[in-house]
Amino acid sequence: MNALEPNIGALAWFALFWTLCCIGFLVLSGSFPLGVANERGRPSNTALALFNGALMVIFTGLTLAFGFAELRPTTLIVVMGLAFLFAPVSFEIWPERWRDGRAVLGVMGVLQLGAIAALYRLGAGLVAPLV
Repeated sequence: MNALEPNIGALAWFALFWTLCCIGFLVLSGSFPLGVANERGRPSNTALALFNGALMVIFTGLTLAFGFAELRPTTLIVVMGLAFLFAPVSFEIWPERWRDGRAVLGVMGVLQLGAIAALYRLGAGLVAPLV
């Protein structure tokens, strides 16, 4: 029984946040390099893509810091691996128009800001030195 994670609440939050990181990476990968959207005939928004990239770096860093502070390392490896393995499946079932574009980047930015705020509320002790 020692192998089980005692902090189930933090495990659920970490699994949600890490899955959002993996799906966000897949969404962002459609925006880079920045000129690809124009080649496909879709309008691109360079500032929005760069803003989302910066948010993704912050969100991923805070998610990892939360995970390392609250969970066991073995739990982190298992959860991160499962999310990384199954996130592309959930991304592939989305319609093509939801995979890249300005609207998706806008929604993703709002979701990332909300997730960063939730991480702040859950692990304020982690982020307090940074703020």
